[in-house]
Amino acid sequence: MGSAGIHHITAIAGDPQRNLDFYTEALGLRLIKRTVNFDDPGSYHFYFGDNIGSPGTIMTFFPWPGARRGARGSGQVTTVSFAVPRNSMAFWKERLRATHVIAEEIEGRFGSNALRFLDPDGLQLELVASANEESSSERAIRGFAAPTLEVRNLEKTEKLLTEILGFEFVAKENNRRRFRGSGSNASAEIDLVSSEAGFGQIAAGTVHHIAWRTADDPQQSEWHTEIAHQGYNVSPIMDRKYFHSIYFREPGGVLFEIATDSPGFAVDEPAASLGTKLVLPAWLETRRSQIEGRLSPVRIPKMEAAATS
Repeated sequence: MGSAGIHHITAIAGDPQRNLDFYTEALGLRLIKRTVNFDDPGSYHFYFGDNIGSPGTIMTFFPWPGARRGARGSGQVTTVSFAVPRNSMAFWKERLRATHVIAEEIEGRFGSNALRFLDPDGLQLELVASANEESSSERAIRGFAAPTLEVRNLEKTEKLLTEILGFEFVAKENNRRRFRGSGSNASAEIDLVSSEAGFGQIAAGTVHHIAWRTADDPQQSEWHTEIAHQGYNVSPIMDRKYFHSIYFREPGGVLFEIATDSPGFAVDEPAASLGTKLVLPAWLETRRSQIEGRLSPVRIPKMEAAATS
């Protein structure tokens, strides 16, 4: 067994409309699912990604109106990175400037340049020029690039990644160590950074958890057995409707999920209309009126890519 890389990353936001507008209009991601947090049905769960929500492209949010601002620190995914074609960086600098986003240029990290900036809730993001996309004539985000995980004890987290999850150590730069799963694109990568900072505070503008890919239910069952055998407190397998999940905390405190690639996001609405209506799992349909009454109304943006020419 070995994970292909990132399945999705889930963060916490504040105002739902502001979150929708930024990720669709500024970053050009598609809203592929508007549902609720299955564990807290009084709040939204938004999924953004490519046109069909392919694993490795899925950025999700729990918007909590009025939530306090969190703090980045040890035991967190402190930076979410997206891969863009190498020839698109000038476009993205101008696009961010036009949407009043202040971006810092990061040069030459593992041979790639990046733009670093904050979303409206303070979540730290990067657009990374990806060698995997340098021949593309399009400019839109292609999915994730290596996120930054800050932990105090690199060795324990590295052992989990390499000996259990099947990642390979591929490079080191200062206090940053890069690992790669079995996938072929930038979403197969992850960066571990040694941190002496205090533990982060999970609230608006921080990552709640990161999910790794597994191919199917039988393989996930094997993961569950192995992770439990290694002494981790792993959750039961949970039905998230669009994938099946298990959760556990890695030694540095980051909440890990392992999620199946299937069944995907077209199980309850056609691919052409993904994200256009509030969808609920069958076990919550009887409470639809109550749930809708607790959610803030939102305007759903039109589907459009960041740029393709």
